[in-house]
Amino acid sequence: MKTLKTLILAIVCLFATAAMAQQPQSKGQMNSQKLATTLYLIENFYVDTANIDKVTEDAIIAALKELDPHSAYISKKDVEKANEPLVGSFEGIGVTFQLIRDTITVISPVAGGPSEKVGIMAGDQFIKIDGEEAVGKKVDNEYVQKHLRGKKGTKVTVSVKRGSDKELLDFEIIRDKIPLNSINAAYMLDKHVGYIKLDRFAQESTQEFKEAFAKLQSQGMESLIFDLRGNTGGYLNTAIELVDQFISEDKLIVFTEGIRSPRQEWRSTKDGLYTTGKLVVLIDEGSASASEILSGAVQDHDRGVVIGRRSFGKGLVQRPFNLPDGAQIRLTTSRYHTPSGRCIQRPYENGVEDYAKEMTKRLEHGEYFHADSIHFPDSLKYKTDGGRTVYGGGGIMPDIFIPIDTAYNSKLYTNLVRKGALNRFTTDYGLKHRDEIKAQYGSFENFNKDFVVGQDLVDGLKAAATEAKVEWNDEQFARSEKFLLLQIKALIARNVWETQQYYQVMASIDTGIQKALEVLGNEKTYKKVLKGK
Repeated sequence: MKTLKTLILAIVCLFATAAMAQQPQSKGQMNSQKLATTLYLIENFYVDTANIDKVTEDAIIAALKELDPHSAYISKKDVEKANEPLVGSFEGIGVTFQLIRDTITVISPVAGGPSEKVGIMAGDQFIKIDGEEAVGKKVDNEYVQKHLRGKKGTKVTVSVKRGSDKELLDFEIIRDKIPLNSINAAYMLDKHVGYIKLDRFAQESTQEFKEAFAKLQSQGMESLIFDLRGNTGGYLNTAIELVDQFISEDKLIVFTEGIRSPRQEWRSTKDGLYTTGKLVVLIDEGSASASEILSGAVQDHDRGVVIGRRSFGKGLVQRPFNLPDGAQIRLTTSRYHTPSGRCIQRPYENGVEDYAKEMTKRLEHGEYFHADSIHFPDSLKYKTDGGRTVYGGGGIMPDIFIPIDTAYNSKLYTNLVRKGALNRFTTDYGLKHRDEIKAQYGSFENFNKDFVVGQDLVDGLKAAATEAKVEWNDEQFARSEKFLLLQIKALIARNVWETQQYYQVMASIDTGIQKALEVLGNEKTYKKVLKGK
């Protein structure tokens, strides 16, 4: 029966091919037919059993790789996961956790989330999930997601070890929607300067920004530092909405254009929250896509000072196309251009592998350390609204260059981070002493002012290093000491309070923030940068 079916299909295919050959065909039709016939032949005549689904996926991936670095295939099972950080929420039990010695350890329950409601506390260790042991080498991030995430309304039972209690505590948690915040920090650096760090341009980012801005404004903010370092982008409409907060009415924000995609423009409205106050935007080599749209628009309209290092250079627009099985192709259809006409995308003519090595090349050329190592041809020269010269050719070059900080760059520090010793030690310490720290200092502000990382903590880190098989080197420690001690303090603050407190502690030696404060504090310097003189 199978042989007969195969024979009939082959005859049908041959007749169809012959009939189509008699009709004039476009190249596209011919290539589509060629691909479909190839897959058919593999499935029906190949010598061995072929996984035709995998062959098809591999063919699609290989084809997209020939086009550009950012066109991509996303399988059905990965589509929802890929969208999750941008959608702004997921469904689960609502805890921030870390895997400490193969055990799920709660750093903090999400405020108002399902876990907090039933009494889960910071420091709790999940020993069992739905009666099954949840410790050991099998427990990784994928295991946690598989067992703790789930549809809203479903139940999960966890058995928890709390402190020195010998008895496990059982909790039944009903999963719910858990918000994913895209703003990591929003606080006042001093009496006049506010600071907002945006992690990604997500669905709810504009609303989060408005709330953070209102909070800082109520605390007396007169100038703003908007930190986009390490922000790899997100939704275009969110980028446009956030640029709109800074730019006065009816100014070009960004435009896109491609061979098969006519020019499309987006302009500012009259609804901006902050269109006149002093503004600094921080960027670095990790700032991409939507981050470059925002920093490029701010720079082209002379709206604020851009400080940092040249951004990543991702200016290709991907449009999602759904495939019949639920998978998705994100195909590049056009390019982003800043208001002055600069193309954000850096070149990729030498292929995907060469493109991927760009950051290494920048390091080798000294770009992270010296602004004058970057050379732009006159053909890439553009002008801002006020007549300042800016350059295209890939990424946004800041108005003020900040070299990468190498003070912490020792082998000891790298190994402490890479092998998890620094994180494990500070997490253990923060969870163990949380109540004691809060009782002693009363508030984070007092902790930040008065807490000193003493020799006892250094000795504790040494012990953690030994446990993680990291060789301790006093010379390397001396090189990284200032940064490392502040990291310990910042990580403890994060574990006792929240992520924002980490950034607040580190701000004192953050060269980007310190330079921004210097520029904002000097009216003459600020205006001079924006006038290009």
